[in-house]
Amino acid sequence: MTTVINNHIEITQGVCGGKPRIAGQRIRIEDIAIWHERMGLSADEIVSQYPSITLSDVYSALAYYHDHFREIRQQIAEDEAFAMEMKAKTNSLLQQKLEERYGGIN
Repeated sequence: MTTVINNHIEITQGVCGGKPRIAGQRIRIEDIAIWHERMGLSADEIVSQYPSITLSDVYSALAYYHDHFREIRQQIAEDEAFAMEMKAKTNSLLQQKLEERYGGIN
């Protein structure tokens, strides 16, 4: 079942981890927030990099983000913690090849 928040935002169980996203896309609200706040991209720059979305989509995503600030920030923190955990558990293929070839790097 899909819950449509407005014409631009939807939540679908099993799609993007059930996180809010731009309707009809796999671009999550947290992605828009990161691109805008951390990477400093304007709404126009986001649309130019992702032409399948509109300015209305981006501004709706930012409005949703600010309306659900703590929840979205928590999702971002959890995703970052998961990525760090996976990175710590997984050697890169390059590192593995170097270790095989040269017995590791000091």
